[in-house]
Amino acid sequence: MTITTNLSGTRTIEITEQHLETIKKYKLFSNLIDSNGIIDETVLEKLRLNTRALLETEGTDNQDIMNLCSDVIYHPNMKAAGLGNLVKAYAAYFFKTEEENEEEQTMNNGN
Repeated sequence: MTITTNLSGTRTIEITEQHLETIKKYKLFSNLIDSNGIIDETVLEKLRLNTRALLETEGTDNQDIMNLCSDVIYHPNMKAAGLGNLVKAYAAYFFKTEEENEEEQTMNNGN
């Protein structure tokens, strides 16, 4: 999927399911956004610091984190608006995935 990374919509980044799964696996959005719900450059910098710390503990051999950082988080087009759209894409993806899993369980229980 593609997300726009600026308010005018002229810059984009490609996001893969693997990127979203990595965010989920390492809970990178957990406690990232303050209670005011505003995603600004400070929040983006916090995410970058969190991933940098994760790389220091996990090591650079972790391809999932390395790919997420190079492809998305540290991408030259990534701005606060892009992070907001990434959060929305993440929520939509996992809402859809959860719905599909529930549907599959219902079908399996019915058989």
